[in-house]
Amino acid sequence: MGEEEKVPVTDNSQPITESNSAKNELNEATEPLTITNEPSTNMEVHKHPHHVTHKKKWGEYLLEFLMLFLAVFLGFVAENIREHNVEKERAEQLAISFYDELKNDSATFSIVLKNRIRKDIALDYLKKYFRDSSLIHCSKMFAVNFFYGFATYSPSVFEPRDAILEQLKNSGSLRYFKSMQLQKLTGNLSVSIANIRSRNQIELNFTQQRMLPFVIEHNDQSWSDSMSGDNSVYLSIAVADYENSTKEISFRFNNAVDLDRTIAVNLVGLYQIIFRGSWLKQYRDYEILNAELLKELRKEYHLENE
Repeated sequence: MGEEEKVPVTDNSQPITESNSAKNELNEATEPLTITNEPSTNMEVHKHPHHVTHKKKWGEYLLEFLMLFLAVFLGFVAENIREHNVEKERAEQLAISFYDELKNDSATFSIVLKNRIRKDIALDYLKKYFRDSSLIHCSKMFAVNFFYGFATYSPSVFEPRDAILEQLKNSGSLRYFKSMQLQKLTGNLSVSIANIRSRNQIELNFTQQRMLPFVIEHNDQSWSDSMSGDNSVYLSIAVADYENSTKEISFRFNNAVDLDRTIAVNLVGLYQIIFRGSWLKQYRDYEILNAELLKELRKEYHLENE
């Protein structure tokens, strides 16, 4: 044989690091991935504040309570403001209606008062005339005053309106008037109206039971027909025109010979006492209350005095 070929001997006792590392990575990649349901003991769990198992701190409870309380409170305040505005508007409407009613009554009262003054003058004249004057030849002024004193009733009677007043009382709307003075005056007015109606009834009863029978017995109906033109003219207007004219129409006092002058004087005098009593007390009280109420309503609700 020829010269032996030398083959290098490799030392396999020393591992090749790079080769082993690559082999390990390959083995790891080929191993199957195993997934377990066991939670890691080292994992931290963060619970959301609104989670059902989240325990709230006392500050959170306090905040929620304050928010709920504030919502209820603001709702209550808003409702109170709304009710206050509604009541204020309602009070103003009622005040205007009440004011108009009182003003109309005030104007009517002034007319009635003039008629009552004229009737009182007539009663005073008749009381003196019956004492000693002639009833056979009656004067023009006797005829006129006999009409005003005996034959008229309604023009001298005041009937106050109370539709709005009754509405205020019956519906409880009087509470809308916040002024205690206004409430007091309104209550007093209700009493005053009741007193006037009671007094008017006394006058009416006396007129029907005493005065009208006297008129039926002694009146001259032909004179009344002449005054009114057989009812073509309102009698009160005709008599007022006649009183201020130079014209004279004969008035015959019927059954003059049967008249007891003392009874006639007493009849007129008693009626005058009742009549003046109503005027000086019940009517006067109403007049004062009406004026005070109008003044108070103007002040509270800034109403104009027209």
